[in-house]
Amino acid sequence: MSQQYAYLRGEFLPLEDANINIRTHAFLYGTAVFEGIKAYWLPETQEMAVFRVYDHYRRLSQSSHILRLQLPLSIDAMVDITLQLIQKNQCRQDTYIRPIVYKADLRIGPILKVPDTKDDFCLFTVPMAGYLDTEKGIHVGVSPWRRLDDNAIPARAKVNGAYVNTALAKTDGALCGFDDVVVLTQEGHVAEGSAMNLFLVRNGQLLTSPVSDNILEGITRHSVITLAERELGIQTLCRPLDRTELYIADEAFFVGTATEVAPITKFDHRPVGSGQVGAITRQIRDLYSKVVHGLLPTYEEWVTRVKVASL
Repeated sequence: MSQQYAYLRGEFLPLEDANINIRTHAFLYGTAVFEGIKAYWLPETQEMAVFRVYDHYRRLSQSSHILRLQLPLSIDAMVDITLQLIQKNQCRQDTYIRPIVYKADLRIGPILKVPDTKDDFCLFTVPMAGYLDTEKGIHVGVSPWRRLDDNAIPARAKVNGAYVNTALAKTDGALCGFDDVVVLTQEGHVAEGSAMNLFLVRNGQLLTSPVSDNILEGITRHSVITLAERELGIQTLCRPLDRTELYIADEAFFVGTATEVAPITKFDHRPVGSGQVGAITRQIRDLYSKVVHGLLPTYEEWVTRVKVASL
């Protein structure tokens, strides 16, 4: 592998030199927000296709605003840095991109806004073919850990510190033998997966939790809703979901940037539908794959292409 770089403190640095001070506020208190962006290798054109990069940076801006962090760069500047980093790292395989806006002060104390504080932006990439082995479907359990409430740490902001909630749920689920988990709201409604949005299929219709049930306003979620309606004529109903609706769904799947479209074939040791990957799930997964690889011209505006020099 060629020399890898990250972007930190206003410059591109060798990855091994891209370090932060142990007293950094974001490290001490989780005062940072992030995005997960996926780019796909297109061998026919020798390009990387970055999926909905502007939408991701707009959401990063919203997360920063919620946490009272000041974006040090414009959205256009952050996108430009992202494309430059893909080229510098000579990314020639599916790649996960992690931009972070963080409280860079070296001080003790959890207050976010005091005079002369500094917020900064950093970025790195890592090869990522698939987050879950989804070909045959995954087995998902309902976690005893509840999703954080909007009035505690809002799920619609990707706050670094909030992902302790995700880590607890996913780790305990893995120790119980599940591939991933579903988390519930404080009221007992289905929120989402450990770090993915959830869809159920019932009677030919998609069901998913509303954004008011403490879920991330997912970009992949929006993409799937759009593709299902436009390409398959399938409507999506966003409404509160009860836990037992998981057990009577015809099909189910997670969606997310890293996850993409992950079929679920069991909930809590109960088969979903026939226990196999369902037809609607397959159609949506295939459509999504075509879109992110730039194979559906109708959705070309979702794809930002960047040429990568030959090795």
